Amino acid sequence: MKELVEVMAKALVEHPEEVTVTETEKDGETVIELKVASSDMGKVIGKQGRIAKAIRSVVKAAASKEDKKVVVEIQ
Repeated sequence: MKELVEVMAKALVEHPEEVTVTETEKDGETVIELKVASSDMGKVIGKQGRIAKAIRSVVKAAASKEDKKVVVEIQ
């Protein structure tokens, strides 16, 4: 899942070298934290959060194949 989020985020931003993705386990669910440069934050979130929602949907669909619960946090 980490690689999936990283590839999507790097394709969206102007500074792909500043994209960092960390994956941790909490209470039986996987938490993926996505950090981007502050100037790229709007590109990752999108108008009314549409791009962020799309990223979460893709990750949720991929996680459902593996019967996992995954949460994506954008910082």
